[in-house]
Amino acid sequence: MLELKEVSKSFRGPEGEVRALEAISLAVEAGELVVVHGPSGSGKTTLLLVAGGLLRPSGGEVLVEGCDPYRLGPNQRSALRAESVGFVFQQFHLIPYLDVLDNVRAPSVARPQPGAVDRARELVRRFSLEHRFHHVPAQLSTGERQRTALARAVLNRPKLILADEPTGNLDEENAAMVLDYLAEFADQGSAVLLVTHDAGAAGRAHRTFRLDEGKLAPTSPVPGGAAVHAGMNHPSPRKARDQ
Repeated sequence: MLELKEVSKSFRGPEGEVRALEAISLAVEAGELVVVHGPSGSGKTTLLLVAGGLLRPSGGEVLVEGCDPYRLGPNQRSALRAESVGFVFQQFHLIPYLDVLDNVRAPSVARPQPGAVDRARELVRRFSLEHRFHHVPAQLSTGERQRTALARAVLNRPKLILADEPTGNLDEENAAMVLDYLAEFADQGSAVLLVTHDAGAAGRAHRTFRLDEGKLAPTSPVPGGAAVHAGMNHPSPRKARDQ
């Protein structure tokens, strides 16, 4: 579902080049939840932005469902994200003047589909937000904002979910709820890549990695003996269980 092949990203700073990612190779398959841990400044957010077609890498290749978004024009790249990728941001990025229902259904503007309003209503109820249907983000608790953002991310049934510190601002109860939802999406066939400080996320992951100073290393066994490639060419979780 997602492949990063020798992906690097550098930025120009006042003191010269800063290497945020160094030759990252990683594959995330359908039905899999992969967790990446790392300290602040290790490159976790950069990794997700590059993976999601929002930040062009300096080198290497990104494939989403076998397609390199950076070989597409801006409109085609936006269409690929709208169809295949759901983003969950730490800072939520909800539209401040829209209520919960309209925030959840916002992705259907980029990718219109029949029944979007009904599905948005279903998700609002699924995430226990029905009493907040017509509240704007400023009227929500932190946990309610994150659940709204998560519902928005899955409206179009994306095949890939990218989550950036989705529990970073939440109390223990809400954090557990969000992690349960993400694990459920993976069980339903989505590929989920989660970057976080939350040690509790590891217990729900099929594989875990550590990202430090732009370098990725596995911290849990990689099926198929592919640890040297940090996750490339491994059997899917379901295949591994069947074997």
